[in-house]
Amino acid sequence: MSAKTKDKIATAVIVTMAGLIVLIMASLLGFILVRGLGHVSFHFLTSPPETIREGGGIGPQLFNSLFLLVLTLIITIPLGIGAGIYMSEYAKPGKITDFIRLVVEVLSSFPSIVVGLFGLLVIVNVFGFGFSLFSGALALTVFNLPLIVRITEQGLSGVPAAQKEASLALGLSKWKTIRSIMLPIAMPVILTGTILAAGRVFGEAAALLFTAGMSSPRLDFTNWNPFSPTSPLNPFRPAETLAVHIWKINSEGLAPDAPEIAAGASAVLILTVLLFNLLARWIGRLMYKKFTATK
Repeated sequence: MSAKTKDKIATAVIVTMAGLIVLIMASLLGFILVRGLGHVSFHFLTSPPETIREGGGIGPQLFNSLFLLVLTLIITIPLGIGAGIYMSEYAKPGKITDFIRLVVEVLSSFPSIVVGLFGLLVIVNVFGFGFSLFSGALALTVFNLPLIVRITEQGLSGVPAAQKEASLALGLSKWKTIRSIMLPIAMPVILTGTILAAGRVFGEAAALLFTAGMSSPRLDFTNWNPFSPTSPLNPFRPAETLAVHIWKINSEGLAPDAPEIAAGASAVLILTVLLFNLLARWIGRLMYKKFTATK
């Protein structure tokens, strides 16, 4: 068999496998969207769920997911970027630094159910935060933090050494060089990774079953006092997110239209995660063009 024939066979196999994977993913997404989009409406997106009557919505669950996302990013971004800067620019090569990187890699590969059980034991019970949005945000930080650390470290390592050395040669301090030269160049990578991490947070369910809870109090969206138990802005209240709500409806839903609600909620979840991914790509390209002066 000639080399050209082997190349054609290998190319055909690779293309076939790639096409099969794309077909499976497209079929799965198409099935979820076709089955669920017909049940999505403004009333469905804004109204509270019903336990035994039909016509319920996902309003509080959708708000809880977005609020939890904001809380998680508030905790994760400063810690992750700070740790990434330290690992990239300040940590000295050695066994300790290699061990820290190993720990980061291990944390990023933890199953979310294990993180949830850890959150239940430590955050919910030992620290006494109970089932709350704050407990869920801390649990999600455990496996989102390694991702932000690695992305920041990789973004900073991708900055051309000549630009860094030129800044130091002009008399700028190391921190000034990082803040004014390196971070703006690495920002497209960091921002893209952060938005992708946000999509992961929005679709998480297993870790939140044991930390944020599986129920939500009746929320009063006219009450913006963050210390009130009925306020949507209270981070220490139990909160059922959209992904947890889908699991709960499919496992123990009593409403007559429970399958339709689960299908509509699944479609909303899929579309939101897709939106996060598309937004990450668009912002990454936009910032790359801005910092590289390309058109």
